[in-house]
Amino acid sequence: MPARTPVGPIALWRSQSGRAAASADRCPHRGMRLSHGFVRGEALSCIYHGWSYARAGNCLRIPAHPGLAPPETIRVPTHEVEECDGVIWVAVGEATAQPPRLQGVVPLRSLTAHAAVAAIEAAAGAKAGVDGFAWQPQSKLQIRLLLVPQGAEETLIHVLLDDDSSLSQRIAASRAVETLRRTAEDLETKATAP
Repeated sequence: MPARTPVGPIALWRSQSGRAAASADRCPHRGMRLSHGFVRGEALSCIYHGWSYARAGNCLRIPAHPGLAPPETIRVPTHEVEECDGVIWVAVGEATAQPPRLQGVVPLRSLTAHAAVAAIEAAAGAKAGVDGFAWQPQSKLQIRLLLVPQGAEETLIHVLLDDDSSLSQRIAASRAVETLRRTAEDLETKATAP
């Protein structure tokens, strides 16, 4: 699946054995997005010509040349990945710390806000740290939000709830975060209006 990091787009994928991986989202052969590709065993294959890449980024197979062992110079850049408490963390560059522990919560959904992190924090009345922040809208439901800046005025919001939350609580949380997103986008529009 396609995803974005502060250094650019990535292809986020899971091998047949269940291990998560992150590769640059361009095949070195013809530049096709690897996020349009498919997983075959422990490799990510490009949809265009079928070149296959390992989690480490090295090319494993070139279908047009089945007898050729691909040279080590054919590589796709990769990122370190850590899966922790149902969340996949991707390191941009060298990982400097372990991901925060988010025990007792499960991911509900992710959505994009056309607003900077500061606007979302203002709309929620909370300040985000590396492990996001806990937010409690009018209902008594506590929601954990992880904010990932995607650009100057765009933020990816990951929504997590208590792992024992009911279906009605999940629906209420989803609606509350939609309202938070709209409020943050309105704040962003007012802040950037001439």
